[in-house]
This record gives sequence, structure tokens and C-alpha cells, in this order.
Amino acid sequence: MHLTPLAAQQPADGPARWAADLIDTLGGPGAGLAIALENLFPPLPSEVILPLTGFAAAQGVLSLASALFWTTLGSVVGAVTLYWVGMLFGRERMRAIWAKLPLVKSSDLERTEKWFAEHGTKAVFLGRMVPVFRSLISVPAGVERMPLPLFVTLTTLGSLIWNAVLILAGYWLGDQWDVVGRYVGFLSKAVLILIALALAVYVTVRLRDRNRTRDQRTP
Repeated sequence: MHLTPLAAQQPADGPARWAADLIDTLGGPGAGLAIALENLFPPLPSEVILPLTGFAAAQGVLSLASALFWTTLGSVVGAVTLYWVGMLFGRERMRAIWAKLPLVKSSDLERTEKWFAEHGTKAVFLGRMVPVFRSLISVPAGVERMPLPLFVTLTTLGSLIWNAVLILAGYWLGDQWDVVGRYVGFLSKAVLILIALALAVYVTVRLRDRNRTRDQRTP
């Protein structure tokens, strides 16, 4: 199906044009491929790809059902790929690398593993709806060897909700679909800022504890 109305809305280059070309060439599977790659390479923005897919559905390029099916399938494929990366990487290798990192303790990793054992299902499900964590959460799930059927089920449900919200927003907004990307982009930046602040607090506390321990050992 010809995609002139969709392609005409896109910039000359960038992720939007790239995604538009994929949908133009492959339809629903193209949208699914774009989302699978977005999971593997987080700099590719789902907040652009998904609303654009919704706009394409509004233009009759593909159906809403096709858009939801293929993008959710792409999310699951990308997430399972990262799950296997974490699984192949393994807990022992993670422990070995962790032991070499500055400002961290083995007890930190143990607490993290305990937390994931208790809250991993919620983290995987809700993480699919949080920018940045959408991709990252799959790796610890693999490291901790969460049962694959459970991981796939949680990923499918979480991804379906996230994808549906952004696709329907693009569908309803029509040629103003890019507004969605701006708002979700703000959310992504807020998440990154919170991560940076958490790391800064963690490093500050660790340095303070290290200096306190050194002072106590100094006669």
C-alpha cells in the first residue's frame, strides 16, 4: 500500500523517517521490527515509532489490530533477546565483575538479588511501561533466571499496555502524532535525571563511609 500521506509528514531524516520507511515497505511487520530494534538499542525512541504507527493506522496503511500485534511481538522479541544476554552472562560472571567495581560491596549485589527475587514480577511488568527501564529490566531478569514463560507473559502484558497507549494516541491525534513524543521525551529525561541523582547519592554515601572507615583505622 502506498504510504505517501504518512511519508509526507516525516522529516528528511532521523528516526521518524527511518520508521516511516520501514512501515512503508513492510507494513505491520516493519513497525514490529522497529520496536524490536528499539528494545535492543534504547536510543531509538518508542515514543516516536509507536505514535507514528498509530498515525499510519489512522491513514489506513495498516489496521489498529495489526499495529498492536506486530509492535507487541517486536517488544517481546527484543526483550527476550536481552533476557538471553543476561542469562548467558550469568550470575557468577556478574559477581566477578561486581567485586572489581569501586565503591560497591558484595552485600549490595546480594540485596539487589533478594529484591529482584521478591519484586521481580512487578519490576518486569511495570518496567515495560517506564522509559529507559523498558530495555534494562530484561537483563537482570535473565541473570536471575526468571522462568521464561513468566517473563514472556509479563513482558507481553506490559508491552501491550504501553504500545496501546502510544499507538492510540497517535491514531487519535492524526498529523499531530509527534506531540506524544515530546511529552514522553520529558518523562524519559525525568527518569534519567532520577537515575543520575540516585547514583550521585550512592557514590556520596559510599565515599563518606570509606573515609569514615579509614579515619577509624588511622591511629
